[in-house]
Amino acid sequence: MSESFEQMWAALAAVGRDPSTGGYRRGGWTPTERAATDWFTDQCAARDLTLESDGIGNLIAWWNPSSDVQGVVTGSHLDSVLDGGAFDGPLGVVSALAAVDRLRAEGFEPSVPIGVGAFVEEEGSRFGMPCLGSRIATGVLPAAKALALQDRAGVTLAHALEQAGTDPAGVGPSPLLERMGTFVELHVEQGRALTAPVGVASSIWPHGRFRFTFTGEANHAGTTLMEDRHDPMLTYAMTALAANKQARLAGARATFGRLAVEPNGTNAVPSVVTAWLDARAASDDVLNQLLAAITRQATERAERDGTSVEVVAESVSPIVDFPAGLRDRLAGVLDSVVGGAPVLPTGAGHDAGVFSDAGIPTAMLFVRNPTGVSHSPAEHAEMDDCLAGVEALAAVLKDLAR
Repeated sequence: MSESFEQMWAALAAVGRDPSTGGYRRGGWTPTERAATDWFTDQCAARDLTLESDGIGNLIAWWNPSSDVQGVVTGSHLDSVLDGGAFDGPLGVVSALAAVDRLRAEGFEPSVPIGVGAFVEEEGSRFGMPCLGSRIATGVLPAAKALALQDRAGVTLAHALEQAGTDPAGVGPSPLLERMGTFVELHVEQGRALTAPVGVASSIWPHGRFRFTFTGEANHAGTTLMEDRHDPMLTYAMTALAANKQARLAGARATFGRLAVEPNGTNAVPSVVTAWLDARAASDDVLNQLLAAITRQATERAERDGTSVEVVAESVSPIVDFPAGLRDRLAGVLDSVVGGAPVLPTGAGHDAGVFSDAGIPTAMLFVRNPTGVSHSPAEHAEMDDCLAGVEALAAVLKDLAR
């Protein structure tokens, strides 16, 4: 007999949790992420689902598999941001398994295959590339570029795969997608916009990660006059303030959340500061204008500080508008199941956005987040809302797989 949602949730929540912070560090191909993947494969085996993998390690487990019929795939990811919460990603995977259990218990026989997916390194917390598994699967990210990515310790993706027992030669566009006729991703909502238990996504805001390199001159902290310094930390600090102001003016989001300093000594003026900007906005034009404004102010400040700044886009994702017909179909199904589901956009990126851009009919369901906190150990959803999400997902799968 399959485990209940509550049993699965408790088992997976114990994998990779730091007892001191309550957060998770499940970077791609790390021991904790591999343990979560092992949990998933065990759950699929217990349900006699047919598990398939591609060259990078994306997984889809099929109920009622067929080689010549495209199916409906649901699921999410098991990796996390650094010290992340329990719900971001895993909620979609556990809910997918529970939804399949629910449909089976009802005696439902799908006319097309139903797949439960777990896609690798969605957060990009190890190799810096968000939605890494889905980008490779769709061919958006070339294999050679992907395999050359390095983590913070200088380990390449190619080497990480070898250490995990995967041949890097197999990395490339995924045959799994040939059988994905529709993709529906359930995810915890990552803000406070959703007030009902379950919602439907209308779109994903455009977003990007940009590397700012501020270069100055290393010098002695005690003997160098303030007016003689070429301090890149000062340029960075003023840029971070500018980003905050410009984002507020534009109704957008701008975050410098990662920083590297050279030589990183307490008693030395830095020579180089590298900072990564996460920027998001409601439209592509607003995102471009936001980046231009931040870059302009950084450059102007660098000229005054006697430093320089270089900006490189590491990844940029345009706006994703989910197909209106599919979106409205899901909202209609949920009117009678959970008493209605609001339709709302999100500023968070997802594998669903990558698959949608690749031409796969894609939709998203959200489960209410009462505090709006996410990417944090404090991330939370009430169990009743999680179970409502399972009910909603089962109803959607039933409608799409008739």
